[in-house]
Amino acid sequence: MSWGTELWDQFDNLEKHTQWGIDVLEKYIKFVKERTEIELSYAKQLRNLSKKYQPKKNSKEEEEYRYTSTRAFLATLNEMNDYAGQHEVISENMTSLITAELTRYVQELKQERKSHFHDGRKAQQHIETCWKQLEASKRRFERDCKEADRAQQYFEKMDADINVTKADVEKARQQAQLRHQMAEDSKAEYSSTLQKFNSEQHEHYYTHIPNIFQKIQEMEERRIVRIGESMKTFAKVDRQVIPIIGKCLDEITKAAESVDHKNDSQMVIEAFKSGFEPPGDVDFEDFTQPMKRTVSESSLSNSRGDGKSEPKFGSKSKGKLWPFIKKNKLMSLLTSPHQPPPPPPASASPSAVPNGPQSPKQQKEPLSHRFNEFMTSKPKIHCFRSLKRGGAGPEDFSNLPPEQRRKKLQQKVDELNRDIQKEMDSRDALTKMKDVYIKNPQMGDAASVDHRLAELGQNIEKLRLEVQKFEGWLAEVEGRLPARSEQPRRQSGVYEAQNPSGVNSCAQDRESPDGSYTEEQSQETEMKVPATDFDDEFDDEEPLPTIGTCKALYTFEGQNEGTISVAEGEMLYVIEEDKGDGWTRIRRNEDEEGYVPTSYVEVYLDKNAKDVHKPLQKISE
Repeated sequence: MSWGTELWDQFDNLEKHTQWGIDVLEKYIKFVKERTEIELSYAKQLRNLSKKYQPKKNSKEEEEYRYTSTRAFLATLNEMNDYAGQHEVISENMTSLITAELTRYVQELKQERKSHFHDGRKAQQHIETCWKQLEASKRRFERDCKEADRAQQYFEKMDADINVTKADVEKARQQAQLRHQMAEDSKAEYSSTLQKFNSEQHEHYYTHIPNIFQKIQEMEERRIVRIGESMKTFAKVDRQVIPIIGKCLDEITKAAESVDHKNDSQMVIEAFKSGFEPPGDVDFEDFTQPMKRTVSESSLSNSRGDGKSEPKFGSKSKGKLWPFIKKNKLMSLLTSPHQPPPPPPASASPSAVPNGPQSPKQQKEPLSHRFNEFMTSKPKIHCFRSLKRGGAGPEDFSNLPPEQRRKKLQQKVDELNRDIQKEMDSRDALTKMKDVYIKNPQMGDAASVDHRLAELGQNIEKLRLEVQKFEGWLAEVEGRLPARSEQPRRQSGVYEAQNPSGVNSCAQDRESPDGSYTEEQSQETEMKVPATDFDDEFDDEEPLPTIGTCKALYTFEGQNEGTISVAEGEMLYVIEEDKGDGWTRIRRNEDEEGYVPTSYVEVYLDKNAKDVHKPLQKISE
């Protein structure tokens, strides 16, 4: 099967077909190039996606990645990054092995095709020239034969005519002979040209054209083979990265299988455990006994001596309630609404309640409030309050609950021990260097390292003192943490009254955020305990006594820290009057209390009001 013998007369169609083959090859090159661009774009998007969800350094997100589920997610992100890299490899290999190679091959193919069809056109032009020569010789022979016939007829006519002279007849005879000779010569030339053309034509159709068409056929077959090999390479490039992609997917599966819900739950306990015991039972309050209630905290008659004799809420065996009222009561002590109260709405519509701008500077307090603050503040509570306001925490982490404090102290001890080890390693290395210098003075001066050795010794000694200090705090915390079977100890407030030296240091820090002191603590007669105990700071945080009731005139949405939401017509307890800053402190029940704008409520002060923690009925006007 050869194009030279089978398609000897299809020169033009072969030319079109080979050009179509080159177009197909260029189309495939374009397809592969676009595929590589897609792979690069996909890899870039995968990398950006992985980077987008990576935890930021030195941020809260980075701390969250200690759980097994988040670590598995982080492993998935890393594997997706490697997964994207394999798509980049696909793009690079397709570009180098297919696109670049086929582009060069197409250029070579075009040059080869051009050469073959140039030879074919040249052979066609040659045979066409031979054909033209044959045609010219044939026409000349035909013309000479016709002229010889006419000359012969003319001679015979002159020879038959008796009136023609003998000379004219001889002349006609010679002319006829000349024409016959010319016809014979033309015949010989035509015969020679015909033989030559036949020979050229045979060689053209049986030698030159088959050879040229055979080369074109081989060229086209090479193109077909090359595009097939490129398609195999296309699949091979993809197949080469499948094992690596499979490993990435296996690692993702392995990370997913490493998720341990029990371990994560335990880590939550370790992260947030306070170390406090649950509160004990609340004692029964006998309201049949008369109780002395203070009308207002602004009065100097609110002496602490009266408070000691009262059967206060919980008294000696009162449970620790502060972990459960921290949201409203404790936080209302630590923070303020930080803004002036909004004006009352024009209507009773809840949507009319605005949130005002930032609060003005704090109002000056009456002297009685400073006196009450002096009598009730604790030596270390300012540390906790300063933290709430964004200040730096104390060195011994006393602002934290016991369990969290223990963890922080342990971490600090471990960190200091690592620093000591580093310094000791450096000292050992310098000591060895000094020994080498002593043995080989030409290598260096042994005295040059003495200063550095002295510095390292001082650093180690300082670090050891720090370790001892933190270990002491750690031992204090570990010795104070109650066993799980023990009931929490009820600490006394006697220490506050007997330690006035530490009171002034935190008096201003115990102010409520609106500029006035708002905390009133009961005095309980119990055993004296050190003020360094973290439990002591909150054991005496008893609910403030109610000094009256109030009715909400408008609905108020307490969106800021320290405020409380109320509904129009709701009845609540008043536990602190307006100090001139426009806020009144109220209580709904023993777990919910906070500030509301004074203009939003109608206050009914009751000197004989009882501190009853039962929700009041909501009434409508």
